[in-house]
Amino acid sequence: MSPVVLRNVGKTYRLDTVDVPALTDINLAIRANCFTVISGSSGSGKTTLLNLIACMDRPDCGEILVAGQSVQTMSDNDLSDFRARNLGFIFQNFNLLPVLTAYENVEYPLLLTQIPAAQRKQRVLALLDAVGLADRMRNLPGQLSGGQRQRVAIARALAAEPRLVLADEPTANLDSQTGAAIIALMRKMQREHQVAFVFSSHDPQVQAEADDAVFIRDGRIIRIDQCNARGRVTV
Repeated sequence: MSPVVLRNVGKTYRLDTVDVPALTDINLAIRANCFTVISGSSGSGKTTLLNLIACMDRPDCGEILVAGQSVQTMSDNDLSDFRARNLGFIFQNFNLLPVLTAYENVEYPLLLTQIPAAQRKQRVLALLDAVGLADRMRNLPGQLSGGQRQRVAIARALAAEPRLVLADEPTANLDSQTGAAIIALMRKMQREHQVAFVFSSHDPQVQAEADDAVFIRDGRIIRIDQCNARGRVTV
């Protein structure tokens, strides 16, 4: 089952007395267990599209299904609970809590669940080991490099075993070498955890690694490239 389906989705923002269309007639199905990138220039609508998929915003029209559930009519409280159970997030500025250690940052989303303490500890330690930070678990974010902080963010995004992980320009604040290493790590974790990753990015490194590339311009999807047995093809 596709983890995300959008049908005839539109979104318009009101700026003073002017209506500004952000997305128009978006039809998209994200493939399960795939690495998908949404690409477009600044102002193209890619961040709006990611926010709708992330249940952080609501469409003006159309239908959005995430993890098989129609989300646009959920209450704010239901959406908050739904995100905690089904979605993981990776941000370009990391969004780690500065007063918590790497271990505590990864554990934090699990504190909102009913997972027993022993199971929480086992999962957090396994994830920190998987991203190569087992020896830095007691460090605060300020004691870590940018690449290490993003590794913590990746572990945190996977802690609650989500159906979908979303990332907004995850390599934007990293140098090219560190960015390439983070992309490789995310790809590895995506395959091992069998979870769909969806990014907004104009980084060629991210686009080259993607299974699917969704290109958006002026609020409309203009092309979707997918990898299959024949290589990457436009669908």
